[in-house]
Amino acid sequence: MNTAKIVWVDDEIESLQSQKLFLESKGYDVTTLTNGYDAIDYIKENIVDVVLLDESMPGITGLETLAKMKEINQQLPIVMITKNETETLMEDAIGSQITDYLLKPVNPNQVLLSLKKIIDNKRLVAEKTTTNYQQQFRDLFMALNDNPNYTDWMDIYKKLVYWELEMEKSDSPEMQEILASQKAEANTEFFKFVSRNYAKWVNPKSPDAPIMSHNLLQYKVLPHVETGIPTFFILIDNLRYDQWKTIQPIFAESFRILEEETFYSILPTATQYSRNAIFSGLMPIEIEKQFPIQWKNDEEEGGKNLFEEHFFRAQLKRLKKDDLKISYTKVLHHHDGQHLVNNIHNMLGNDLNIIVYNFVDMLSHARTEMEVLKELAGDEKSYRSVTKSWFEHSALHQALKKIADKKINLIVATDHGTVRVKSPYKVIGDKQTTTNLRYKHGRNLNYEAKEVLAFKDPREAGLPVPNVNSAFIFAKEDGFLCYPNNYNHYVNYYRNTFQHGGVSLEEMIIPVIRMVSKNS
Repeated sequence: MNTAKIVWVDDEIESLQSQKLFLESKGYDVTTLTNGYDAIDYIKENIVDVVLLDESMPGITGLETLAKMKEINQQLPIVMITKNETETLMEDAIGSQITDYLLKPVNPNQVLLSLKKIIDNKRLVAEKTTTNYQQQFRDLFMALNDNPNYTDWMDIYKKLVYWELEMEKSDSPEMQEILASQKAEANTEFFKFVSRNYAKWVNPKSPDAPIMSHNLLQYKVLPHVETGIPTFFILIDNLRYDQWKTIQPIFAESFRILEEETFYSILPTATQYSRNAIFSGLMPIEIEKQFPIQWKNDEEEGGKNLFEEHFFRAQLKRLKKDDLKISYTKVLHHHDGQHLVNNIHNMLGNDLNIIVYNFVDMLSHARTEMEVLKELAGDEKSYRSVTKSWFEHSALHQALKKIADKKINLIVATDHGTVRVKSPYKVIGDKQTTTNLRYKHGRNLNYEAKEVLAFKDPREAGLPVPNVNSAFIFAKEDGFLCYPNNYNHYVNYYRNTFQHGGVSLEEMIIPVIRMVSKNS
């Protein structure tokens, strides 16, 4: 470990020699100076890790020295040491971005603790994270092998995401690799679990099934709609659970989180299926039966998500809640976002406001198409980072801040997640076969049975039958489905892009969060 360089500035530095020796015995390299002018010159010429700065010195004061040092190096950690506890001094010092402050007389352990906090914090956090994960690794391994049910799977996935986010604090590539392989193993087992259970879940007579897309609004939104308090249901498309965890702190600044849960997206984990299921309260096979004109199969011309509001009003009627005053807003472009910001106050008179926000989906598709976004969102960590940056500066965030002081209910959810694909699987089909990379349907599909979840009769999966003998197949884990024509070109083009439609923890187990404004 490199020796940390400390500069201690105090006009009575002679009286602090024993403290200097103590810090040196702990492995720090300590340079002592008696005034602010020398200290400013010193940090111009030398690399310094931390400055210990006396507040009250003749000539140039500690606060003046602090300001000059920050001009030279904004990031330099400075610990103010003072006899003076007045509030204004503390406010000045904190406003000038001190890292810590100590009150005189300081004892050596106080100084040591402050330095450890500043210099070793990252290393100590990384070491602690690694140790904690090593202890949890076995528990996760046991959970995976303990025949988990759908609730257990939601817990396992949440834990994996927790450790994925924690591991960002650790710089241990070995541990990150172990976690990645544990997550891959979890996805292998999850695929088997979904393959065994999915048909049962979507059977209307099934007594035991998780909350899924088609009953999300009935069980997780409508019970919280109350007269006199507007409820906002915000569907951010294509938002994985880890992306939610990244933007959660921004929501928590203005709202109190009451419930943070997950539910299961139906298959295919694709917008036209899962989102239409959410708003209609029906599986796709039922949507097609009840709305034959509005429902469009993949190969049919026309927009696939143009009738969400129509479907939702029909669901309200079916649930005898059509007396609710609702609004439905879809944000697809920047100007839609600005309209939302300008109009959100007018929504406070409604019982329920639905806002569908299309950003993350555009990001994942643009990332496939645009080289610059492949750089910006090259892996899960950077994908989360781009999502956070988007949300912080988004019209959605601006709009929510405008109503955060009002008494409202807020529910945030998504339609499906997305997974970074790495393993190409060959599929052969006729001209009618769909082009999606994570699922396909068509006649005479030729595929490797172990690489996909196949429904020869789509009705078993609650899906329409677009053509006679049409089958549906869903890619597992991190696979993507490619045709033999131009195979290598497509494999290289799509590998490591974020896709959705198939079976993975990331696509299927997705967030639904209930919040209230902090003054509720």
